Amino acid sequence: MPAQPESNVLGIDNISVESSSPSGGVVSLWTINRPDKLNALNNEVNTAIKAACAWAEEEESVRVIIVTGAPPNTPPEGKRSKPNSFVAGADISEFKGKSSTEIRPIFDDNVWEYIWNLSKPTIAMIDGFALGGGSELALSCDLRIATPRSNFGTPEINLGLIPGGGGTQRLCRLLGYGKAMEMVMSGEMVDGTEAHRIGLVNHLVEPDELHQKVMSIAENLAQKSPYTIRVAKSAVRAALEKPFSSGILAERDLFCALFDTADMEIGVDAFLNRETPEWKGA
Repeated sequence: MPAQPESNVLGIDNISVESSSPSGGVVSLWTINRPDKLNALNNEVNTAIKAACAWAEEEESVRVIIVTGAPPNTPPEGKRSKPNSFVAGADISEFKGKSSTEIRPIFDDNVWEYIWNLSKPTIAMIDGFALGGGSELALSCDLRIATPRSNFGTPEINLGLIPGGGGTQRLCRLLGYGKAMEMVMSGEMVDGTEAHRIGLVNHLVEPDELHQKVMSIAENLAQKSPYTIRVAKSAVRAALEKPFSSGILAERDLFCALFDTADMEIGVDAFLNRETPEWKGA
């Protein structure tokens, strides 16, 4: 069993799912912990997330991964609290003085692709700012659940930059050409309500309901066959990466191959006998 990574800037809390099968399944909650910097991504956070991704991919008990940002700390007396933030972007101080040859290796081996390439379901739990690299981190997850006080945006244009963590591509595929172009070129934010209306987030809930809603979704996914969930994720991803006709064929190949798995037999028998399936994960 791979050792769980430890970091001061990324908390990992594994929550048992009693009805998972095979037994022992957990929902792994990852909390980016730089609240005084609005949970901005810096080299330390990026390294910690990459290590967590490598661990989660190999750890069989991990069925679903939730990514979120730490809430603001209690401010000193007489001081105003910092705003809530999922991830307010990359730590811009690390860009200062960098040339293209210096920045390229960082973005070639980037945290957004580590999240995107996980075979297990990922959910972004968003309460507050999700800007720049933070918006791209949310886009790298499979599902996004947010609150009305959340704000999304790609403000890189105001720094003389464009999104560099997949934002232009994922926004266009998720929202369409026109809305993606507007967000990228204007740099303006959209709030949680508008993000839900345009399909940027899957669900919108009040802050005090956010954790319960996300856990409900995660536990539902964790009760499915972990093998079939991975196959389902790869089939849907094919729609982004292949022409339509090729995607249809890819889906068909994956569907037919599942007939050689134990979990297909288990699922069909459980349905016919009106029982709860006990998955083997293969």
